[in-house]
Amino acid sequence: MMDVAVFPNLSPALAEIVLAVGAMLLLVFGVIRGERSTRTVTVLAVLLLIVAIVIVAAVSPAATTFGGSFKLDAFARFMKIAALAGSGFAISMSVTYSRREGFERFEYPVLILIGTIGMLLMISASDLISLYLGLELQSLAAYVVAAIHRDNARSTEAGLKYFVLGALSSGMLLYGASLVYGFTGHTQFDGIASMLVHGRSLGLVIGLVFLLAGVAFKISAVPFHMWTPDVYEGAPTAVTAFFASAPKLAAMALLVRVVEEAFRPITADWQQVIVFISVCSMVLGSFAAIGQRNIKRLMAYSSIGHMGYALVGLSAGSAQGVQGVILYMVIYMSMTLGAFACILSMRRNGEMVEDVASLAGLARSQPLVAFVFAALMFSLAGIPPLAGFFAKYYVFLAAIQANLFTLAVIGVLSSVVGAFYYLRIVKIMYFDEPEHAFEPAPVELRAVLGLSGIFALFFLFFMSPLVVAAGIAAKSFF
Repeated sequence: MMDVAVFPNLSPALAEIVLAVGAMLLLVFGVIRGERSTRTVTVLAVLLLIVAIVIVAAVSPAATTFGGSFKLDAFARFMKIAALAGSGFAISMSVTYSRREGFERFEYPVLILIGTIGMLLMISASDLISLYLGLELQSLAAYVVAAIHRDNARSTEAGLKYFVLGALSSGMLLYGASLVYGFTGHTQFDGIASMLVHGRSLGLVIGLVFLLAGVAFKISAVPFHMWTPDVYEGAPTAVTAFFASAPKLAAMALLVRVVEEAFRPITADWQQVIVFISVCSMVLGSFAAIGQRNIKRLMAYSSIGHMGYALVGLSAGSAQGVQGVILYMVIYMSMTLGAFACILSMRRNGEMVEDVASLAGLARSQPLVAFVFAALMFSLAGIPPLAGFFAKYYVFLAAIQANLFTLAVIGVLSSVVGAFYYLRIVKIMYFDEPEHAFEPAPVELRAVLGLSGIFALFFLFFMSPLVVAAGIAAKSFF
């Protein structure tokens, strides 16, 4: 008779289990009811994400399961709650858009749920194998979601490009993981770290570089950013909003855990790689976005730049740096969701418009929307006292404390250059001759835009508990 003790403690993974069971049940329900079930499935999917947030918040941290391959610590709990919230808002923002654009399908929220399970696994992964499982689960759902509007050639092209380049990055990551395992004899992060205390070989460093390259693809950091502008532009706008929010946060959390937990004994080696990627991302994101006329491509290059700023904090290799990364990603996700809520509202004569010039005169036709969108643009540019300023402040401060003065200076200069294209959007909304007004935004987009605007404008008044929580999460590695 099998001993019950062999079964692992599943409470740390309870949120993932609930989401997996719920996603399967919703899929069966959708298949039985057909397309009529889309709105019901969407509502239930959002409710499932809320339940998952409650479960993650309720389960005690500092727990592991599956032989140490899955870890729920303060860092994982903080980032999981943020990722779940981002996925919930992304599903909500797609309701009216998907119906108007003709791809309202019950599979969409189910795929988002499956992708979210992968994100949660990524955040808690403490083993190279569980890392890859989570990454691939999230990626496979993302490939399908990118091409979900199968009657649209641009959407299909975006999904194909994402799949091909994603397969390449997965191969690089697997090759790096195999080298790390070969030279350490461990797949668990703690085991890898214990071996690195005694020194490292050239082959292991090469494996580390390939591993970081695979993860860098997921956060669209230079030089693994090539998929981002085309996929952002080609995928349905609601899907782009999802790609720009929760998956980026989860991938960054995965990168933080890999370098701080598995490779901390050789910080000097991975620090050089992270600094290089950070500088390239900040510079390319700042300059390449200047010439963009499609607002989704502009947001793609903006995303690349912001990942570079977040990596400035990680480059410090300190608790303050990890705290800065956590704060940066949460603030960035909030600002991005608000910006895409406005982009999703850019609808005129029954058609979506995506060129920046279409925002001309928005301040006269929809002054409140223009004001909030302008505040978000100022925040993304890092103008004080908005939320984006504090995000950059904490990562640059961590870099300075780690004596990375050149990196901090490059970050500040890149931020000044990047402010140009954000301010150009504000100038177009307030000073250009107005075009025809946009159609009224659906209530869910107004809600997301309002919440994001409040977060950006009044961050100073409620930043203290968020900073404290991020600090506690960062100490999980130190």
